[in-house]
Amino acid sequence: MSFAEYEAVLELRRYTLHPGRRDELIELFEREFVDPQEEAGAHLFGLFRVPSSPDEFLWLRGFRSMALRKEALETFYFGPAWKEHREAANATMIDSDNVLLLRPVVRGLTSPPPGPELHLSLAAPSSDAFAVFETEPSPNNFPQLPVREDGPFTVSFSRSASPSGVLLEPTTRSLLR
Repeated sequence: MSFAEYEAVLELRRYTLHPGRRDELIELFEREFVDPQEEAGAHLFGLFRVPSSPDEFLWLRGFRSMALRKEALETFYFGPAWKEHREAANATMIDSDNVLLLRPVVRGLTSPPPGPELHLSLAAPSSDAFAVFETEPSPNNFPQLPVREDGPFTVSFSRSASPSGVLLEPTTRSLLR
C-alpha cells in the first residue's frame, strides 16, 4: 500500500487554541494521537505551526475512501487513546470545527518537490502548486466531527508564497516538509 492512496479523502483541520497552549497540544498530539490514528486507518500527512498565527495548529489527515474514513474515525474516537487524552487535548482548544473535507484535483502530498518552505493557499492554485484539493461533495459520514459546508473550497500546496497563502512550519512528526 502506498501513502498516495490516502490522498483520496483529505481533512484539513485548523484549530484555534488558547493563547500560549499550541506547543502543549502539539506535544500531546505527537505523543498520544499520531500512532493510534495511523493504526486505525488514517494517514497523518502533516502537523504544522502557522508562524503568522501563534495560537493555531493545522494538520492534514488522509483516508483511502469515505467509507474507510468513517471506519478509521470510529476506531480512533471510540478507542482508548482518545478517551484517555481527549480532556487534556480539548482543554487547549477554543475551536476545532474549522475543518475542510477535500478530494484531490492534483495529487502530490506524498512526493512534494524539494524546497525550504511549504505554503498553503485557500484560493486558486499557483502555477507551481504540487498538490491541489477541492471540496469533497459527499456528506460528512462522521457527524461527531463537523466539517465546513460554506464552500466550495480549493486548497493547494506549493513551495512559494502567494497573496492568499500561509507559511506552514512542520512539527517534529510531520511527514510533509
